[in-house]
Amino acid sequence: DVQLVESGGGSVQAGGSLRLSCAASGLTYSRYCMGWFRQAPGKEREGVAYIDRDGATSYTDSVKGRFTVSRDNTRALLRLQMNSLKPEDTAMYYCAAGEGECVPNPEAYSAWGKGTQVTVS
Repeated sequence: DVQLVESGGGSVQAGGSLRLSCAASGLTYSRYCMGWFRQAPGKEREGVAYIDRDGATSYTDSVKGRFTVSRDNTRALLRLQMNSLKPEDTAMYYCAAGEGECVPNPEAYSAWGKGTQVTVS
């Protein structure tokens, strides 16, 4: 079975940093587009950052210049370095794996982790 397990969330003051990690198992990791999504209470799940099989990255506009997504195919790890955090970044963060192209639509991703909470005050 495919498993994605996020870690690294927590509470931080505005302007601070966090690094999220996602450990993947049960899939040929290097073949998947990997994405980070987030969902705040009462809001829809939104795409944050994506990295394709070749390492090309894309970001939603609100995090450009502050967040960096990376992947380690040998260890099947996905990371999200988050700097200059703002209160509006507060949300549950999920990693996701998709077999197609990296797109913002959550429906394109077939495997999801359970999430890690990020709170910025």
